[in-house]
Amino acid sequence: MHEHDDDGTPAAPDRTDQTLNSDPSTDSSTGGTGGADAAADTWSSKRDKDRPRPPKGGANAPALGLRGTLLFLWRQLTSMQTALILLMLLAIAAVPGSLYPQRSVNPSLTEQFLEENGRWGEILDTLGFFDVFSSPWFSAIYLLLFISLIGCIVPRVGVHLRQLRAKPPRTPSRLTRFTGYTRLELPDADADALLETAHRSLRRSRYRTVVREEKASRSVSAERGLLRESGNLLFHIALVGVLICVAGGQLTSYRGQITVVEGDGFSNSLTQYDSFDSGAWFEPTSLPPFQFTLEDFRAEYVLQGADESRVGEPLSFEADIAVTTPGEKHEERTLQVNKPLHVDGSSMYLLGNGYAPEVTLTDPEGNVVAEGPVITVPMGDTGYTSQLVIKAPDAQPEQTAVVGFFLPTGQIDEQGPRSIYPDLMNPMLALTAYHGDLGLDSGVPQNAYEVDVSTLDQVTGEDGSPMLMKLAPGERFEMPDGSELTFDGVRRYAAFDVAHDPFERWVLVSALVAVGGLILSLFVPRRRLWVRVSPADGTGGVTVLEVAGLARSDDPALPDDVKALAEKLSAEQDGRGPSETTGPDAATDPPHEGSAQ
Repeated sequence: MHEHDDDGTPAAPDRTDQTLNSDPSTDSSTGGTGGADAAADTWSSKRDKDRPRPPKGGANAPALGLRGTLLFLWRQLTSMQTALILLMLLAIAAVPGSLYPQRSVNPSLTEQFLEENGRWGEILDTLGFFDVFSSPWFSAIYLLLFISLIGCIVPRVGVHLRQLRAKPPRTPSRLTRFTGYTRLELPDADADALLETAHRSLRRSRYRTVVREEKASRSVSAERGLLRESGNLLFHIALVGVLICVAGGQLTSYRGQITVVEGDGFSNSLTQYDSFDSGAWFEPTSLPPFQFTLEDFRAEYVLQGADESRVGEPLSFEADIAVTTPGEKHEERTLQVNKPLHVDGSSMYLLGNGYAPEVTLTDPEGNVVAEGPVITVPMGDTGYTSQLVIKAPDAQPEQTAVVGFFLPTGQIDEQGPRSIYPDLMNPMLALTAYHGDLGLDSGVPQNAYEVDVSTLDQVTGEDGSPMLMKLAPGERFEMPDGSELTFDGVRRYAAFDVAHDPFERWVLVSALVAVGGLILSLFVPRRRLWVRVSPADGTGGVTVLEVAGLARSDDPALPDDVKALAEKLSAEQDGRGPSETTGPDAATDPPHEGSAQ
């Protein structure tokens, strides 16, 4: 790193004359003999191969000590290079969070992945790939990045504040070394008026300026573009703000999923959620007290007769709800995809939908053991073929499970039961029944939408074949053991995601501020300009005008701006014709952009 003189130009390095005597036999003091004494009296810039080398980190190497080691590690951690590496590592560490299901978002899908992948799934689970954003290694990278950014920003803020208060640097003694150097000789020009004109022009162009008195001349030193560094610091400070707000949101936010059938309601309490996840600092008492009723759910699909490849594609989903909050009036709202409802700081999103057929199941003794709408799980096809599970642990004499499919537009053929269109054109149930112990009394939690039939006995017909119950709305089916299943009708349900993050808006504000700071740091050029006015040597009545600049960043317009300033100043001398020269040093020392001080 080169040192600089006070005028901003590089200082010449010190030189020491050295005499290298590589051949001891030519030394006159030894009489032309290459003895050992002669060899000892000579000096060479090359290492003597026979001379033993000191060990690496030998006794002469100073020990850092504990304080020095800690200071070295701190400087490495708080360097901008380390911050960039940690930012890249954070982005890479977040990739598994988008590739693998996360327990905090979809626990059932995570368990399904573990069951399907066996040992590989166990390894990924041990490494925390299903809880990426709360894993120790992700938290460590996050924390190190936070510390690194703080360590980078704090010293730079102090330096920048001193720069804002400081005056522009003094005019270098030799302007020929700098960008766009222009020298004009102006006959009969008023040096003071010319300098004052340069001062006013630079001030109007938003330069910070200072007029300096020199030995045989006067000059104006100007500087502009400190907003570039301000934008850079603003970007990094806003990035720290994003990290703080994201961390705060993870600690205080909550997210829960609910499923509501048409005509039913929901009250915002923990017991009403199907699944719920919250941060470490979340307080259940902070849940906003609101409730709503799902009055109607509407879905539109591409009709048959249109493009066959698009038949059944969804066009819109709308949920009409009636919201009630304490102290406020009853409010009717319509939710759509990506158009959430905001209530008391919580946001409710329309997440999914499906069908809930209304069925009634009675056991052989005539007891109603299952009644009401049963939420089905769509299997992912365009026809909305949905899986249905009914568990009747109170059935006598044996517990009963009914499993099968609900088909909005049913068709049973050689491909089996399936729906060919997602809307209710020909609703149908295709079910089979099982008897046995459902395992609900074991104390092990079970999925309400799944049942293990491997331990159950399937109900068969008179010929011993598995019994298939096919029902349309209003129909009843009687099983061989006397149990009856009635298909009473169909209702729709909607799945909602309720989320609350008190830092959400501040994340947005910080991100916007970061973008603004980045724009400033990229597009605001930082530069210095100098204007010197002096009388020419040996020429009476001639004033020499010198203008040059220095770019502290990429600034391709600087040379043209320097020349334009020189021409403007000369043109304001009441029509006196300027004669442009390059000076005696220009031929041997062309202008170039100097390094920033």
